[in-house]
Amino acid sequence: MNKKVLIISASPRKNGNSDRLCDEFKRGAMETGNETEKIFLGDHKIGFCHGCGFCANGGVCVQKDDMKEILEKMIQSDVIVFATPTYFYTMDGQMKTFLDRTVARYQEISNKEFYFIVTAWDPEPTHLERVVEEFRGYTDCLNNPIEKGILLAGGVTDKTDVLKTDYMATAYQFGKGV
Repeated sequence: MNKKVLIISASPRKNGNSDRLCDEFKRGAMETGNETEKIFLGDHKIGFCHGCGFCANGGVCVQKDDMKEILEKMIQSDVIVFATPTYFYTMDGQMKTFLDRTVARYQEISNKEFYFIVTAWDPEPTHLERVVEEFRGYTDCLNNPIEKGILLAGGVTDKTDVLKTDYMATAYQFGKGV
């Protein structure tokens, strides 16, 4: 059965390491007949959650930005990929802001398969696992999340470093395995 795959790239650098891994994941998923879309968060206007609670009444946020459309795509997808570089041993601000803004309809993000892609200059995998725990903190709030794969891509700094690693093949294989 073909699936709807939504890839969320929080890299601040187009064609940066985590963004390139998203492209490889997408290529693998497309080759096996899945419907895929990659959203580069840097191309979208997404404001910070105001914590106003307005969305508790009907799941509509007071902010008029790009989040409503992206959130609908999350709800409609079967597979969600979160990709972020690591900043100070945590996910980057774009990803955190994005996740916070799902609060309006997070209870509708049900029965999804999740893949996590984490990049960092630090080659020590245990340091990247902190970001995975943050993603798990988020998915633990959802109904029946299914963790399918984790790619910890350490030791990559410059935008093209990931191209010289086996991480690209791993991302591709994850995509094919959807």
